[in-house]
Amino acid sequence: MGMKVLSLLSDKNRDAFGKRPATLAFLGDSVTNGCFEVLPALNLNNEIEGFDVTFDSEHAYSADLRKILFTLYPKAQINIINAGISGDNAPNGLTRMERDLLPYKPDLTVVCYGLNDSGAGDAGIDRYHDALVGIIEKLKAAGSEVILMTPQPIAARVHSQLKGDALRAMAKGLAENFANGGFDRYMQAARKAAEETGIPLCDCYARWMQLYANGVDITDLLANYLNHPTREMHWLFAMALAETMFAD
Repeated sequence: MGMKVLSLLSDKNRDAFGKRPATLAFLGDSVTNGCFEVLPALNLNNEIEGFDVTFDSEHAYSADLRKILFTLYPKAQINIINAGISGDNAPNGLTRMERDLLPYKPDLTVVCYGLNDSGAGDAGIDRYHDALVGIIEKLKAAGSEVILMTPQPIAARVHSQLKGDALRAMAKGLAENFANGGFDRYMQAARKAAEETGIPLCDCYARWMQLYANGVDITDLLANYLNHPTREMHWLFAMALAETMFAD
């Protein structure tokens, strides 16, 4: 049988006036936030000064999941709380969730971290794991169902379309972290956190790695060629989440 939130959607779909809506929340970093392309910002002298980031929350996986659920429960009301912030990590998410998420009393919360956490190297794995456990336990105590979702892999190579020394240096560091298994060790810690807390794991990282193992250039599937999946690949997250919600 699927998650309890599906019963809320079913009841609301059957009796719109008599039943309450369902609230789905999403806690995470830039991918959850809906960040896509990252381009060098040029000043009037054509010199690079920082970066321009494209924000497009209507094409983030939270919006895609809402579309899927509306297809299945067209008369239901679904409230979406997107508490993703670009640049965030799991310890900071644990700190801010009482302000940004818990007041909305979500019925289901999707938690997705790791992209920024992994920059701390192996020394940060325990801190990442413990923060995920803390987030999950707080959500459960507040009455929310929880799905822990792993993100997609970081860039596996320095893409030829990356412009500017800073972005290419960033890609080089990410590719090295991918190659030496550093990012994979963080994903193993996420899986451990889900198992220890007894919540469903939506392992999108494993799905992307299966694509990679079968010859897919996963770096081409990143909108910024670094760590933001394309709009099309956000559908993979949404579909995977829907499958997790309906799983026995």
